[in-house]
Amino acid sequence: MCKISFVILISVSISLFLTSLKFLLEEMVYFLEWELVSLNSSSIVMTFLFDWMSLMFMSFVLLISSLVIFYSREYMAGDVNINRFIMLVLMFVLSMMFLIISPNLISILLGWDGLGLVSYCLVIYFQNVKSYNAGMLTALSNRIGDVALLLAIAWMLNYGSWNYIFYLEVMNKNFEMLMIGSLVMLAAMTKSAQIPFSSWLPAAMAAPTPVSALVHSSTLVTAGVYLLIRFNILLANSWMGQFLLLVSGLTMFMAGLGANYEFDLKKIIALSTLSQLGLMMSILSMGFYKLAFFHLLTHALFKALLFMCAGAIIHNMNNSQDIRLMGGLSIHMPLTSSCLNVANLALCGMPFLAGFYSKDMILEVVSLSYINFFSFFLYFFSTGLTVCYSLRLVYYSMTGELNCGSLNMLNDEGWTMLKGMLGLLFMSIIGGSMLNWLIFSTPLMICLPWYLKLLTLFVCLVGGVSGYLISNVSLYFSNKSLKNYSLSLFFGSMWFMPYISTYGIIKSPLKIGMDTIKSFDHGWSEFFGGQKLYQTMTEYSQINNVIQNNNLKIYLMTFVLWIVVLFSFMMFL
Repeated sequence: MCKISFVILISVSISLFLTSLKFLLEEMVYFLEWELVSLNSSSIVMTFLFDWMSLMFMSFVLLISSLVIFYSREYMAGDVNINRFIMLVLMFVLSMMFLIISPNLISILLGWDGLGLVSYCLVIYFQNVKSYNAGMLTALSNRIGDVALLLAIAWMLNYGSWNYIFYLEVMNKNFEMLMIGSLVMLAAMTKSAQIPFSSWLPAAMAAPTPVSALVHSSTLVTAGVYLLIRFNILLANSWMGQFLLLVSGLTMFMAGLGANYEFDLKKIIALSTLSQLGLMMSILSMGFYKLAFFHLLTHALFKALLFMCAGAIIHNMNNSQDIRLMGGLSIHMPLTSSCLNVANLALCGMPFLAGFYSKDMILEVVSLSYINFFSFFLYFFSTGLTVCYSLRLVYYSMTGELNCGSLNMLNDEGWTMLKGMLGLLFMSIIGGSMLNWLIFSTPLMICLPWYLKLLTLFVCLVGGVSGYLISNVSLYFSNKSLKNYSLSLFFGSMWFMPYISTYGIIKSPLKIGMDTIKSFDHGWSEFFGGQKLYQTMTEYSQINNVIQNNNLKIYLMTFVLWIVVLFSFMMFL
């Protein structure tokens, strides 16, 4: 089943990409309406929107999912239910397709909810307590966005149709459309894990690694960004854009800080995804939706590769994910290490790799834009943090001696996994330049002072040196005092957001529930309810039992008493 799915998806991906080029060059948009049911004058119509953006995004999703399925043949080879796993992945991709081609809030909800439900099934795939908790946190966090989308659907009734695409430009100043926009923004924030809904994204690492590669590159987390790209008209020059810029900037900063304190390989990569999502959201909130889409596509390529390399390393390390137990992987696994390094350099924005074209352009446009100093600082400092944690990851995993047990047989012989990774390696190298030449057709001239032009490079170099120093000196000195330890705990736990999302929400209702049970179920209702009834009935039945056992005595005694009373009355008279 893996092989069939791979062949179908890769062929559809190539054909969609070529079609998207035709649509892009000729500026074509196809609006397809398919009548499902018609009764009298009422009809239920399914609407699809095909333009260069939706076709190109679909081709990238299908490319990555095909390589992930190919990679899963070896990674999930020991799983008895591998066909069920492939079916879940295909349902996941299908839900994403629905979301991409929908110009209608109802059909968007179909894909949106499909992503939420199938992601829950995939997160709890390895059935244990940690997976169940992570799955529940993921599902309930995304539920907030689902409710916001349902409310947006209710508000769309004001226009008489759910095809939002007809009303965006004409009605963008209306109160109703602003309400719909703010609800859609809330939904996108939950799906793309912006503050304060960030805690589910690292928790979703409980899913199998091929799923993480798919979820964190082009499907679940990017759904929110894509939805806001479609609603970008409402963000420009409004309070929504300003609010989103602040929140996404803080998300980017928080994720970058957290990744520098993390030792779990998959969680570091997950936090880097969160940081890049913040970057996409922030540039989108400033009105540059094409740049956000460009970074969305390039990021999908190298992030999927990064997760695939992490999966190959974890596979060889006997399922150990701690980077402190790695080391010297470049000697034992040279091909996987090369892929990991290329993906890491693309993430950092190394010139002429995929990430460079989008990240460098974003930072130059930010330098050119009218923006406050705080947001400017968040952009550049977060870029430095990206290089910092990437170099730290490479330092711990690639250099030095092997720190794991001697029974681990490290090798590069998983050719099925390597073929999947090499496909994405090729795209991570050429994808950025190719998309840059395709999407931005006219030559762009960004004229900046030399110090602003070199600021990105300087920040990256400082971040790289900091990453090396943090890794080399180790965290021993910074953790010596209790104050530094609590500070690192704060930064390392995403500003205590996972605790707020779990214990913070659950503690008060549970305490109220406990008090209610103590005062009602185990208190008054127990005293006056079942227990009191039981005690009363017991007492009455005992009295009845005594009467039944001694009825002759009681009869004679009452007879004697009656005679005595009668004689007493007669004597009195």
